[in-house]
Parts: sequence; structure tokens; C-alpha cells
Amino acid sequence: MRIYGKPWGSSMQLLRVGAALSRRVVLPALLVWASMGAALAADPSIRVQARQVADNVWMAQGDAALGSQANRNFISNAGFVVTDDGVLVVDALGSPTLAEELIAEIRRVTSQPIRYVVLTHYHADHIYGLQAFKAAGATILAHPAGREYLNSDTAARRLEASRKDLAPWIDENTRLVSADRWLDHPETTLRMGTFTFRIRHAGPAHTLEDLVVYVEKPGVLFAGDLVFRGRIPFVGQADSRQWIASLGDLIAFKPRILVPGHGAVSSQPMVDLELTRDYLVFLRKSMGEAARDLEPFEDAYAKTDWSRFERMPLFKAANRMNAFNTYLLMEQQGYSQ
Repeated sequence: MRIYGKPWGSSMQLLRVGAALSRRVVLPALLVWASMGAALAADPSIRVQARQVADNVWMAQGDAALGSQANRNFISNAGFVVTDDGVLVVDALGSPTLAEELIAEIRRVTSQPIRYVVLTHYHADHIYGLQAFKAAGATILAHPAGREYLNSDTAARRLEASRKDLAPWIDENTRLVSADRWLDHPETTLRMGTFTFRIRHAGPAHTLEDLVVYVEKPGVLFAGDLVFRGRIPFVGQADSRQWIASLGDLIAFKPRILVPGHGAVSSQPMVDLELTRDYLVFLRKSMGEAARDLEPFEDAYAKTDWSRFERMPLFKAANRMNAFNTYLLMEQQGYSQ
């Protein structure tokens, strides 16, 4: 198996928008979200099941909800591709137990060794299972911008809160795991057997480190959290202008099948890519106009027509926070869609 990289054309610009205020808003909100299911027992119907989406390509779909004890923090998707030279996995799910169940699903499909785990980004629901894959002998690949989150106070506090609110699925034995290889190129090509994987840095967008994985032969795109299918995305402190541009890059792949970071697999990738893009464009337009006119956020939010998106799952949980952080972003960037 061979890996090829291309050098960076320029250094990455890290997003800094309303940092102090956003820390006061975003992190407490995440802790509240995590605690919403603290009193719930695990739902036995929510379990990791791999579904084949193309030849030799499989995915496990998470629950369309916030992380809780009931769903064991199984809210994100993961996938794997079986080749003659081993298995490549995309993302590690939200707890060691979930990752072990995903490994059992891989073993149900193939006895090939698990060679790689490609991490799309360092958010808790995608990384808490990494230690199980390390124990299985996998090499973890990620973008070096993930080091910032991995070594941050935010990551440590999130893990501490999760050990309480998501116990026993997240406990004192759950740890943050670094990559074995940091992919510091705009695109890396990985060849395994007859398969070619194009691992592209699409950020900074949803996060600084966003990686997507395009599997050439079947035309499958693992988009990570650049695409939330059938639900409102969590924007957080993302650079939504770059996110919109990144979605344009994904459209250029012309994938046949899209596996989002959250939600069901899509056989109509353009529709889902465009919906996420339209939501971000609408946020920037509505909140940008308010920032330009010095209109208070609450007034702007109340008068905005959210009817196109308000029936989507997690609208009530995520939309106000998305709008507020976009409002701050537009104040910093100036009014520009």
C-alpha cells in the first residue's frame, strides 16, 4: 500500500471569532446537551449495525438526536471499506463500546486486518472510540489542525463532563487519542488493493481540520460533518464562508453516493450538499444584514423567517446557537455573503 502527498500551497488561516464570548456560550450549551439524557437508561434498539452502501463499502448510522445515556452517544456516522489489502475505517464513533461494536460488525463482514482509521475531525462524537481501534492495531490518520482541539481546555472539560453525563459509556478509562500520522497536505492519496482513496483537507469549515474521504472506484464520498443530512447542522464557531466554499469543492467530486457525518446515506448527493449550503447561506444573509444594520441579535432572530428549516430535526436545539455565532462572525468579517 502506498501513500502520496502534495505540499501545502500556503499556511492555513485559523479562525478566531468572538473567542471569549463564544467559549461562554458554546461550551456550556454542549454540557447542557450532554446532560439532557443523564437520567435515561440505554435504549436497546439503538445499536451499531453496518449497512452496505456500495460494493465493499459499509456505514453505521447514528441516532438523529443529541448525545445521551439512552443512545450511548451514538449520534454520528462511521464507515468502512474492505479491500484486498485490509480495511479502512472513517471515524470512530462516540464511545469505546460503540467502536467495539463497529469492529464486531467489520469482523462479521471480513477477516481482513483494520489498517487505518481516517478521522474527519476531532469532535467528541467521532473520536471517543479511537482507543478501541488503536487496540485493534489500526493506524490513525488525521489533519494536524486537530492538535489544537486535542490539547485544548475545551476538549478536557468536554471529556470530564461526558464521564459524568454519559456514564457508563464514557468513564475514567476513556481517553483522548492522538493521530499516528498527521496528514499535512491538501490532499493525500492512499491505495489499498484495487481501491484508491483521496483524503482531502476541506477546512477550515465545520472545524479547522475537516477531512473528507472520496473512494474513487465506487464513487462514495465520506463528507464528515460538512454535511448533516435531514437535520440542522451544528455550526459552532465554524467559518461558514469557508464551509460554503468547501461544499462547492465536494460538489466537484460529483459523487454517486454520499455518507454524511450525521443522517442517512444519500443516493442524491447534490440535493443534500445544496441543502446544507443553502442553510449556511441563509444564516449569513439574515445575520449579516442584522450585523450591518447594528440590529440587536434577539430582534433579528425573532423577525427572521425560519420556515424552510424549522421542521428539521434539532432545529430548536441548534438553530439559535448557530444564528448567534454567525451574527458574531459577521460582525468580525463584515457584511458579506
